[in-house]
Amino acid sequence: MAITAGDSLNSVAASQQQTLATNYIDFTSDTTKGWAQQYLPDLMEKEAEVFGQRTISGFLSQVGAEEAMQSDQVVWSEQSRLHLSYVGTVVPAGDTNGTFEVTTDIDGNSMVGSVHGIRVNDIVVIAQAGLVIKALVVETPESAVVTVEPYATAALSTLSAGTATLLVIGSEYGKGQSYSDNTGTHSAERRTALTPTFKSYTNKPIIMKDYYEISGSDASAIGWVEVTGEEGQNGYLWYLKAEGDTRARFGDYLEMAMLESEKTAANSAIGFGDKQIRGAADGGAGAAGTEGLFAAIESRGNVTSGVTGVNAATDLAEFDAILAEFDKQGAIEENMMFVNRATSLAMDDMLASMNSYGAGGTSYGVFDNNEDMALNLGFSGFRRGSYDFYKSDMRYLNDKATRGGINDRAGSAAIRGVIIPAGTSNVYDQALGKNLKRPFLHVRYRASKTDNRKMKTWVTGSVGAQTSALDAMQIHYLSERCLVTQGANNFMLMK
Repeated sequence: MAITAGDSLNSVAASQQQTLATNYIDFTSDTTKGWAQQYLPDLMEKEAEVFGQRTISGFLSQVGAEEAMQSDQVVWSEQSRLHLSYVGTVVPAGDTNGTFEVTTDIDGNSMVGSVHGIRVNDIVVIAQAGLVIKALVVETPESAVVTVEPYATAALSTLSAGTATLLVIGSEYGKGQSYSDNTGTHSAERRTALTPTFKSYTNKPIIMKDYYEISGSDASAIGWVEVTGEEGQNGYLWYLKAEGDTRARFGDYLEMAMLESEKTAANSAIGFGDKQIRGAADGGAGAAGTEGLFAAIESRGNVTSGVTGVNAATDLAEFDAILAEFDKQGAIEENMMFVNRATSLAMDDMLASMNSYGAGGTSYGVFDNNEDMALNLGFSGFRRGSYDFYKSDMRYLNDKATRGGINDRAGSAAIRGVIIPAGTSNVYDQALGKNLKRPFLHVRYRASKTDNRKMKTWVTGSVGAQTSALDAMQIHYLSERCLVTQGANNFMLMK
């Protein structure tokens, strides 16, 4: 079944740069001249809202938090994995011993020299091509190569020289043996303590601005049409509508920028060029960008092309693959899902097919603490395995005037949704010098005791407060903020 749009569907143009009294119907024009004077117009005075609720804000307020910052950048550190698992090359030297050369950790991070955590007397599991052996580490020189001896007879000879995975599962010592005791013939061996490692990430806030302006004369004009703004403004003054639209649009910009923005690449020529900054040419500096949610997940998280709605059974297998990937990461059991309409329907069909076939008594309707609240907020809950998911349609991904229109042309690059872990994670705050619990996703805005730049609004001009000689009213909006996406390995981007 094909669906086509009518010739006049969505025919209302986007907002112009300026809305003034000249945009009102002119009953003195050649086409309407004298009409208004002769006939009482049957005027529908209420402005029609053909696009419904047009704002898309609310995503970050539902899943994130906001916190002040006082520096040009925010730095946070994420802990490494607790357990020691590595990928490397195994070289059997015979039935009784062999070596394992560490190349990367289990996540693919390069291990240079002896920075790995494998130590003398460690019990390790080595896997290669369907074979698994257990061994004891007997030598760890100052290099990436460690010597192991198998517990089973002739075990190492079953392995071939090549790539293998090693996991430390514990340790074994003899009676009375201390950490510093020699191990066999390896006289220089000593078990050392492990130092936790972490990786630091940074993000910088961007300054966002906009303003609305109307002349003093137009600000006092009364219209025939009653207007209603997104921020609750209503009346017969057009500037109430226009200012409300500008404010609502800026609020959406704050959210869209946190979703879509990217950091400026090192070789990028982007800058402010010859634009005047504080009265002097900037010379191309600045425009450092900021890391938005989508960029953070693509860089440090997971991306899936599954659950498309083509086949409910296939979608289930693809969704289970998502769970398997979460199992490999932090296994955060509560997650928020924000998806477009097509993906939402695909998931509904997937779950419905499971119910019809009685798939393992899967439970739905989560939110045991307050299910009514979840429903009122537009979320539906379901459980798969040990994971709870709270699904909601994301207007930004559907609206033709926002990401929905971009997705129509983006092909495989279209973004269909995000899966975000709920709750908090432990991170090391370098500014405060201590571990803190923070939401996985939160906004940092620039603020101090003297100035709060979370969302600034002020009025200049001759209208109202009369702050300058400008015969107009200018309403200014400013925010300086960035997004912190911590533990991105627990996030999933659906493309």
